[in-house]
Amino acid sequence: MPMIPVVALVGRPNVGKSTLFNRITRSRDAIVANIPGLTRDRHYARTHWDGRSFLVVDTGGFEPVVDTGIVAEMARQTRQAIAEADVVVFLTDARTGLAPQDEQIAAYLRRTGKAVLLAVNKAEGLPPTAMAEFHELGLGQPLAVSAAHGSGVGMLLDAVAARLPAPEIEPDDVAAAEPGMRKVKLAIVGRPNVGKSTLVNALVGEERVIAFDQPGTTRDAIEVPFDRDGVSYTLIDTAGLRRKGKVFETIEKFSVLKTLQAIESANVVVLLLDACEDVSDQDAHIAGFAVESGRAVVVAANKWDRVDDYRRQLFKNSIAERLPFLAFARQHEISALNRRGLATLLKSVNEAYKAAFAKLSTPRLTRALQEAVAFQQPPRAGTVRPKLRYAHQGGQNPPVIVIHGNALDRVPGSYTRYLEARMARTFKLAGTPLRIEYRSSHNPYRPD
Repeated sequence: MPMIPVVALVGRPNVGKSTLFNRITRSRDAIVANIPGLTRDRHYARTHWDGRSFLVVDTGGFEPVVDTGIVAEMARQTRQAIAEADVVVFLTDARTGLAPQDEQIAAYLRRTGKAVLLAVNKAEGLPPTAMAEFHELGLGQPLAVSAAHGSGVGMLLDAVAARLPAPEIEPDDVAAAEPGMRKVKLAIVGRPNVGKSTLVNALVGEERVIAFDQPGTTRDAIEVPFDRDGVSYTLIDTAGLRRKGKVFETIEKFSVLKTLQAIESANVVVLLLDACEDVSDQDAHIAGFAVESGRAVVVAANKWDRVDDYRRQLFKNSIAERLPFLAFARQHEISALNRRGLATLLKSVNEAYKAAFAKLSTPRLTRALQEAVAFQQPPRAGTVRPKLRYAHQGGQNPPVIVIHGNALDRVPGSYTRYLEARMARTFKLAGTPLRIEYRSSHNPYRPD
């Protein structure tokens, strides 16, 4: 599972970056998932074009020469997004024309050596000669677009897809669907200062991080191999895998990209929470992205030895309230510093991995489906009741169950959640989300 590519949208204020972001992601809300109780951010989203998936980053107005105040902080965040990106889309404004700030941004981008595409927004209704002055930026052919109306965006995305790094094929991932335990790719994710580096060191068994640079990536992805009880693991870097006390002070907006990429690359995600604090929006966002990506998840409450019984109950209530969509995930109370609870944590990681790659036979799935329907039929939709006839497996990591029948487009979401929960119990799929897809048979007597 290679790192998912990143595309950053940069430019001075009010050139239409957010409008283009919403156009590219086909939504007015970033990383929206149909998961109840989930709070999502609006600064980055996963999308796809021409068969390629990538993360899009919407940055603030970039003023590279300002070094004080909130504008300087926005510039720092934008520089970080550029550093993480495989492709940078530099957006300018055809209506206001070439501005001195555009020239400053172009000079900065040329120094980075990144793949840069120059897009001129708000170009609808303007003659091609309006693009001429933007050649002065020295960033190649300007691409005329209208983020608001969508014109030229497809051509821009074609150019983006052509510049994304070639997808990597990893034999271990292909073989992972075979029976038995392969090398488990494990991402430890969470907010700053929850103890990720301490947990990494505790699992590796040394007070330092043994890492190597993974070739073929501009983000210097770092992986840490280790073995435990006959199982090989690869820890995937989510925050530079720095030594204890030197993790990032903040994970906001763009620095979370490493975490999202690590989740995409992992087989299993350990969501590390701080038992001394309530579950935050950032925790919910990271957890939601893991579920949306279909990753197996294990929840670990760190620093459990530092809190009293009252605080422990408050924390459990916080998990139930803020992370109801992680009901499938095993929860553990650990102390990374004192290395308590790590053996049972890894046991749940192994179980989640096996569940994510479980092979489900068609006869067993169909029998389980028939038993579920016999116990509770889908509700009628008007005069029609959906008919669920048989099921087969449609994918792994996460397990996908494809159900065939009639009028399945009328199955309500509540019944789908019932089926997901029942199938997970029947097949003991602990630790992994489960997807159900419907395939309705065509009724020749039903008017289209």
